[in-house]
Amino acid sequence: MSERKVLNKYYPPDFDPSKIPRMKLAKNRQYTVRLMAPFNMRCVTCGEYIYKGKKFNARKEDVEHETYLGIRIYRFYIKCTRCLQEISFKTDPQNTDYEIEAGATRNFMALKLAEEQARRELQEEREEEANNPMKMLENRTEQSRNEIEMLESLEELRDLNRRQQTVDYTTMLQQYNTGETERERLEREEREDEEFIKSVNFKSKPEGGTRIVAEEIIEEVKEEAVDLLPAPPPAKLAKPICPLPAAASTSKVLAAQPLVKRKTPLVLVKPKAAATTKPTATSTTATDIPKAAEVPKTPAPAAGLSLLAAYSDSSEDST
Repeated sequence: MSERKVLNKYYPPDFDPSKIPRMKLAKNRQYTVRLMAPFNMRCVTCGEYIYKGKKFNARKEDVEHETYLGIRIYRFYIKCTRCLQEISFKTDPQNTDYEIEAGATRNFMALKLAEEQARRELQEEREEEANNPMKMLENRTEQSRNEIEMLESLEELRDLNRRQQTVDYTTMLQQYNTGETERERLEREEREDEEFIKSVNFKSKPEGGTRIVAEEIIEEVKEEAVDLLPAPPPAKLAKPICPLPAAASTSKVLAAQPLVKRKTPLVLVKPKAAATTKPTATSTTATDIPKAAEVPKTPAPAAGLSLLAAYSDSSEDST
């Protein structure tokens, strides 16, 4: 069994590999390869659709006298799965695609047509720029303008990022916090007001210390009622006064008692500073009131009790 697995061969001493004749191969030799359909196609004989990705045992050969920038071009032969019609296509290295040759037609592909159109327009623009120097100058000017606009937009984005870095999002969220109660909001505002007042530097602040605002004091002064009416003069009696009975003495005592007046409180207001005001109609009337008070008043008529006492005196005298 070991003789069947020969790993080493015997080479005689007179062995010369250059004397071995080379095997002559056909110039257009074909190789059998396994491949997939590179695109959707339809057989022209039976109308069978062959979809992209279907596997075939194909024959591959080199295309004679055709190259692209030194790259070989290969041709493939496959057979239709329904009628066994031979279909051939070859590689297209210029467009990185495949090109159908015979036996089938390629199905419509919008993407491929769009790519071909874009490629054709780009080629035309290049040819126009190469032949027209003014067109090339216009394209360069437009390109430089686009670059300037892109730089400006980039600078705006940088400024925006710089501004956003200075924003304190915590303070912003606290300011627009909807869950804050009314009481908490009032306390926070009062606290902010106090801090602001403390931070203010008054220019008119005295050197000796802090300024104190004088408090306005309102006092109520109660004065005793003064009887402005003069007391009636005592009656002159021609005869000596005789003792009166108890009723007459009581009436005289009641007549001699002063009248009780209602006490009205007088309110005095101490202003902060005396301010000069223009004379008005109100001030004129206020100055005229004391003058009217200085005019002597006529004595008021006697009360009923005093008249009764005088009448009783006259009746006693007559008796």
